[in-house]
Amino acid sequence: MYIVAQIITSFIASAAFGFVFNVPRRLLPHCGAVGMAGWIVYIVGIELNLDAIPATLIAAFLVTVLSQWFSKLNKTPIILFSVSGIIPLVPGGLAYDAMRNVVEDQYDTAVQLAVKAFMISGAIAIGLVFSEVINQIIRRSER
Repeated sequence: MYIVAQIITSFIASAAFGFVFNVPRRLLPHCGAVGMAGWIVYIVGIELNLDAIPATLIAAFLVTVLSQWFSKLNKTPIILFSVSGIIPLVPGGLAYDAMRNVVEDQYDTAVQLAVKAFMISGAIAIGLVFSEVINQIIRRSER
């Protein structure tokens, strides 16, 4: 039941974020599917005792691959899918906890949480860029 709730919630969050950014209504299910797939990979990585940072990196890579695929399929910009799809992976709760610990004068815990939030954010960026670089290499080799 836990996994089903995670899947449904990530789909709705990604599709709703696409709605907020005026993604065409016909593409909202695609945005939800991209976010859901990324979140499933992240949850599976965590369940396999993988740290949050590599799990996020792998999930962000998948989000970009799926975004590129849906982009080609629908002849739309990649950003429509990648921004909506990456939302479940953003470490907002972790950043909130870091700031809450700063306010509570627990600086040692705050620094640890902030560093982890920054590293997860970096893993998202690296996953997005790495997938795009591989896509460009494949395109050039086909020419």
